[in-house]
Amino acid sequence: MVFSYLQHRRLCREKQEERAHRISSLPSTYHEPLTPQDTHILSQPISSLIAGVQTSSLSPPDILTAYAKQALRAHAQTNCLTEILIASAETWARTAVRSGPLAGVPVSLKDMVAVKGFDACIGYSAWVGKPMAADGALIRLLRDAGAVPFVKTNVPVTLLSFESSNAVFGVTENPHKKGFSPGGSSGGEGALLALGGSRIGIGTDVAGSVRAPSHYSGVYAVKASLGRFIKAGSASSMPGQEGIPATHSPMARSLDDLETFWRAVFEMKPWEYDPSVLHLPWREVSLPEDRPIRFGVMWDDGVVAPTPACLRALKMVTSILEKNGHEIVTLSPPSPYEGLQIASQLLLADGGQTASAPLFSFEPNDAGMVPAFRGFRLPRVVMRLYAWYHRYIRRDPIYAGLVEGWHTKTVPEFWALIAKREAYRGRWFGVWRGTKVGRVGVTAGADGLPEDEGVDFILTVPNALPAVPHKGMRHGWKACGYTFLWNLLDYTAGVLPITHVDGALDGLSSTSGSSPSFRPRNAIERANYAMYDAQAMHGLPVGVQLVGRRLEEERVLAGMKLIERLMREAGAGYVGLV
Repeated sequence: MVFSYLQHRRLCREKQEERAHRISSLPSTYHEPLTPQDTHILSQPISSLIAGVQTSSLSPPDILTAYAKQALRAHAQTNCLTEILIASAETWARTAVRSGPLAGVPVSLKDMVAVKGFDACIGYSAWVGKPMAADGALIRLLRDAGAVPFVKTNVPVTLLSFESSNAVFGVTENPHKKGFSPGGSSGGEGALLALGGSRIGIGTDVAGSVRAPSHYSGVYAVKASLGRFIKAGSASSMPGQEGIPATHSPMARSLDDLETFWRAVFEMKPWEYDPSVLHLPWREVSLPEDRPIRFGVMWDDGVVAPTPACLRALKMVTSILEKNGHEIVTLSPPSPYEGLQIASQLLLADGGQTASAPLFSFEPNDAGMVPAFRGFRLPRVVMRLYAWYHRYIRRDPIYAGLVEGWHTKTVPEFWALIAKREAYRGRWFGVWRGTKVGRVGVTAGADGLPEDEGVDFILTVPNALPAVPHKGMRHGWKACGYTFLWNLLDYTAGVLPITHVDGALDGLSSTSGSSPSFRPRNAIERANYAMYDAQAMHGLPVGVQLVGRRLEEERVLAGMKLIERLMREAGAGYVGLV
């Protein structure tokens, strides 16, 4: 065991030295201040960069130089980068396909994306020094489209946290405020995008892993439904995990960039690169103009109520929508808590064995996963007694209901959970048609409103809290229901930034619905609210989450654009960093 730990420390040291050397050995131009040309390039949406390359008014090497400089600046501030591909990217930029739909666009990548000749260790020291033998399908598509992959970004070890920290690469800071998480598991991407070191990044999402970083760091993302976005060839902490399949999804600095990128990927026919991608071309979507758009709001998931800053952002959006003639309805859907129970058991049905297998002895795990994996190692009878204690002594059925199923599943138990998932999805299907939807000011019958009174979108918070302090996920991992739910249902879900935490407005006593006598309903809510401090969190970004049906990526983007346009017209548009 001592030898194992020493090997772990040696590999971490070697990887950090390799990263530092790759940065220091770059030509001096990358370490110089931004030039006026660099600043101009960084200010342009990717549609302008593509047009410039296609008309020869811009060159891919010049674009790469600007973004590499800014990425290194972002890394110096946040420790967001893992693999430095810039030296190789210089060649890729010179030979980029200048007629492609992503001509000359630098693209950053979550560490797990496979690039030939570079590691994809995702924070496991055991995987250091094991470069990928071939490019993944995504890299092949990007290069054929003219894009230039140039850096990879940090993640939490095991990829099961809304933080981004591991022993190999260290802790990534929130770009807005040190001491707080940038999100996870695509947190390095969130930090890099927020600081302008990239305009387009690729992340993955199994429980909120592109949406939490977007919310925490103030950027944009649309989580794809299964089969819509290319993913073959990437590394994974849980290969074969299909109970809650992870989806690769893009993140961006702006909605325009996000939409441009989605369109370009589909122009390349991703189903010809990856057999898991559905043959479903990009569809032009227009929202109805002859009637109001109906937004069903999930104000509370029944586990952790949104904290004042997050609730204020959601109310800002609903107020703007109503003022512009759209309809806001309050959802009364199938229990989101039940969804969290099913999803958490499915995701770690193996008792965390696969995700923890690569860890060396004494290699630190993410703060959120340490208690989770400890629970798996305990005998079932101990966890049952623990659940009994919380249910009957602490009078906390919410917490008890989550921990009592915290054990490795047998195959029959796993199949039973899949059956529960499918039945639960069927119950949610009725939400879109009006079942279990209660309109504000209208009394619904026993079966909800008539079928023609369904919703176009679901609107909710991405998380009950803004960015958590470092190691906050030791409490926060049980409170991911606002994002995890839509992975369970396989719905398309997007996050866009709305505002920032305001220490004067967002204290527990200064927002409607909260007061100094706020009493948590369960242990999970208590632990999460203990982390909430509006003064300490002042300035952190806060987003909202827009949800559509399965495979409705184009429609969710259209809904996000509507919200952002109305916010800007009202003088309340989000202002990011840089």
